[in-house]
Amino acid sequence: MIHSGKKHICTIVCALIFGIIFIYSWKSHQLQNNISRKIFPPAKAVTPGGQLCRGKPAQNTITPLKDNRTFIISPYFDDREGKVTRVIGIVHHEDVKELYCWFCCQPHNEIQVTSSEIDVHSDRFGFPYGAADIVCVEPENCDPTHVSIHQSPHGNIDQLPRFEIKNRKAETFSVDFTVCISAMFGNYNNVLQFIQSMEMYKILGVQKVVVYKNSCSQLMEKVLKFYMKEGTVEIIPWPINSYLKVSSKWHFSMDGTHIGYYGQITALNDCIYRNMQRSKFVVLNDADEIILPLKHPDWKTMMSSLQEQNPGTGIFLFENHIFPETISTPVFNISSWNTVPGVNILQHVHREPDRKEVINPKKMIIDPRRVIQTSVHSVLRAYGTSVNVPMDVALIYHCRVPLQGNLPKESLIRDTSLWKYNSSLIMNVNKVLRQAVL
Repeated sequence: MIHSGKKHICTIVCALIFGIIFIYSWKSHQLQNNISRKIFPPAKAVTPGGQLCRGKPAQNTITPLKDNRTFIISPYFDDREGKVTRVIGIVHHEDVKELYCWFCCQPHNEIQVTSSEIDVHSDRFGFPYGAADIVCVEPENCDPTHVSIHQSPHGNIDQLPRFEIKNRKAETFSVDFTVCISAMFGNYNNVLQFIQSMEMYKILGVQKVVVYKNSCSQLMEKVLKFYMKEGTVEIIPWPINSYLKVSSKWHFSMDGTHIGYYGQITALNDCIYRNMQRSKFVVLNDADEIILPLKHPDWKTMMSSLQEQNPGTGIFLFENHIFPETISTPVFNISSWNTVPGVNILQHVHREPDRKEVINPKKMIIDPRRVIQTSVHSVLRAYGTSVNVPMDVALIYHCRVPLQGNLPKESLIRDTSLWKYNSSLIMNVNKVLRQAVL
């Protein structure tokens, strides 16, 4: 009897231990992005030979350093973990070991140098080059306006490119939603679908779309200029293939080049910091993807509801669903659109079913002020938690080549959720085609 009681007690204790481990594991998964704030120690600055602020202003989006292993995109002021300058860049993950920030300090217009912390992002996917944060604590009694990056604390400032430090002045939000598209490459010519995506974004509440452009067709260039003139699109030139062997694949094993998917991850991180002070939300998706709300008319009401249900959350993940461009319906076959190259999304309303062995990738709407580093389908470092948005609230409409190309039409799921916007979308697309003279 006593022996049986001991076994019973042992069973209960084991169950409790298992339960605690399970809860801890679950909480760890849920709070994986809820990192503690890192407070950087004061900088140890040196003044190299009493040099004053000089140097040649950087002219391009991507600036190589002399080592040809480091490429600077842009520095941003970041006071969330102390007074630091966070430089978004691309580095060789093994060869670049030491970098220094040469700050142009005001009000005396003098140079002070501090060492950096080089943080290569974990999602490198085997490529030798990856996105990196080059983080420097700003010197005391220094209000820097510009910074140069160098491999040494010694040298001549005249020989170094000089970068303006962005985000130094606090701003009020000028827009609610900014979409970041990176990167447009391969002489991109899916003109009709791009216009439809743009007009859907605007219907859903987007005021700004940032496109990191590597290459596109002449007709696409005409469309981009139309949207730039309208004030919707901001183009960031992205000539990354001038400096590195780029891949259109996501993993190094697929072609053995320098960096994956035209440096997409670096561009996305730059886009977050570029819009950190001017946009309430930043949306990270591709031009052929639309986050489609199913319970709300637009993103503003959807996000208001999601934030109310998930206080303290800054990252909202939406599940990707493929609508194959190979399966079409004759509805909305608009003759005036047939001369425009690209896909008519209104004709593609059959989505692929989920596969038990495959997790659908996700894209995000984020509060940029809560994100430190992002990858493509999730954030790497952030303050607060991530939430997976249920499919009955919203899904990503992704019209592209099929992933399950062997499935007959009967095996696909007819989903006409997009059609509730058809009247506004058709009217707006016709207006663009007319005004842009396509």
